[in-house]
Amino acid sequence: MSQGTRQELPAVAPSVTAELVAALSPRLRKRLDAGITKLAGRPTVRDGDTVRIAVDDDTDLELHAPGGSVTTADGIRCGCLLAPDCLHRAAAASAAPVAEESNSGDGEGGSQEAVVVAEGEVAEPEWADAAQRAAALALRAAAAAVLEAGADGAGAVVQAELLRAAHTARLAGLHRAAASAVSVVTALRAARAGDPAYRLVDLVGGLRDVLAVAHRVPHATGAELAALRGTARQPYRPDGSLRLYGLFSEPVLTASGYAGAVTWTADPEGRLYQVSDVAPGGAGRAVGAADRPVRLGDTALTHRELSRAGLAVSGATVSPTGRLGAGAGVRAVGAPGAGWHEEPLDRLWTVPVAEQLTRAFNGGHDLLFLEVTLLGTAVEAAGGCLLAGCDGVVLRLTAAHDHPALAHRDNLRLLAAARGTTLRVVARLTPAPHPRARLLATEHPAQPGIRVDVGLDRLQRADLPLAPASPVRPAPSAEEAPVHLLRRRVQQAVCGGRRVLSFPGDAGADARRLGRSGLATAGGLLGELHAAAAERSRDVFGRLLPADPDRFARAWLAAARYTEEVDRALCVAAWSG
Repeated sequence: MSQGTRQELPAVAPSVTAELVAALSPRLRKRLDAGITKLAGRPTVRDGDTVRIAVDDDTDLELHAPGGSVTTADGIRCGCLLAPDCLHRAAAASAAPVAEESNSGDGEGGSQEAVVVAEGEVAEPEWADAAQRAAALALRAAAAAVLEAGADGAGAVVQAELLRAAHTARLAGLHRAAASAVSVVTALRAARAGDPAYRLVDLVGGLRDVLAVAHRVPHATGAELAALRGTARQPYRPDGSLRLYGLFSEPVLTASGYAGAVTWTADPEGRLYQVSDVAPGGAGRAVGAADRPVRLGDTALTHRELSRAGLAVSGATVSPTGRLGAGAGVRAVGAPGAGWHEEPLDRLWTVPVAEQLTRAFNGGHDLLFLEVTLLGTAVEAAGGCLLAGCDGVVLRLTAAHDHPALAHRDNLRLLAAARGTTLRVVARLTPAPHPRARLLATEHPAQPGIRVDVGLDRLQRADLPLAPASPVRPAPSAEEAPVHLLRRRVQQAVCGGRRVLSFPGDAGADARRLGRSGLATAGGLLGELHAAAAERSRDVFGRLLPADPDRFARAWLAAARYTEEVDRALCVAAWSG
């Protein structure tokens, strides 16, 4: 189903999709992906909480979504003769965005009402119970099936099994794994639909987290188990009165059908807080949300205005990630803001880069406050990026989002015309073997004191210097560790499944190269990954038996975790110059 049609459909709970797909006969399951594609071309009409799809001239399919999402199987009705166990209901559920099933007080697209957690909550058991162990086993099997098929082959049936496992995990209290499993399904759908919001690294990361949690839950205890379980809701806690200063706003546009804006602010001590307005919608909502009033107290400030102004908040409630709740007891009024070179915001740029990296890698926010000198553009396989000198290293600044309705990519190209200009910027760290980050906000290159929200504000060529912006092709470092040889196989498995690694190739040569570079462990992991992919046993009659997806999943997880940790170490080393 096309991205535009997906955004017209209401979100559907994972359990609903799993139930409808499970009800299909084996014959209809084989036709499910084709049914989704066919449904994409049919007219769609929204009437309040109901969305109607004209399956044909005589048959309508209805999705009832009170509150914005379909939460029961009865919420999807079809007028065809095979209903209720028809292909149309399962196809609609499989094509729609995945709804959040948790009771989050401020989840993606959720209510802004704060959930205040009292002190002295009852502690959870120190060991995983039987339900959690069973849920972890189901998650591991479903994620292994995704790896077996790869994104290219993981159609609606495979996705539904992972959604079923996610629902079971949520009921068992494995909220982190359930959320990661849903994100995997969302990424799979985006990949198969050619959605510009799709990022392979997100799919790899989601699968890695699902398998890692499922692997460790049966053996973990104490604090480790608590971290693996995660939480069902954002634990908002009272934080008294706050004086906040706007930093910047960024648009939000997700592959799961949510859109809006998040405005970042800071208090006088430099702690960061966010005001969010994210709900079901598409690119139009992401662009327009910046000019909507923030949902906090009685203030009339829009997100765009707040990013340059300030707030005085009383009765504030705040989540552990710094997101402000908007409960009935919260009061907020507009207040003067501060420039990036003025206190208290100036102190954010005085924190050493190494300290900012340590914070990001140790569970803190991943925003970087940098002073850079623009150097021009660089040509990469995925497109151009902006080169900038930063603290003695060459930094690659990339677009935070590729959707053409957002301004990221156009602004990045225009900024290249200001070569030699020194600016303060805000970027989001991208772990890589070289300094890399996604540009979110910057000072205006020609108008001192003006800030540019890179995803929302559009720079004009007439306002920028006319310096040439010739592309630069930075030469790769000869001493760069060849971890990409293993990372590439990890990513190939996610894209094409086990079979793409089962054919004879240059695995031996790659393993020897890794060994010569002092990465013998990487070489061993690469060898095991190929061996697990190629292994096929035979029965007593010489017939091939099905491959062991569990062995391949374990080998892939070990390789994925290893590359994650090595990339982190190389990232820190690269930023250190």
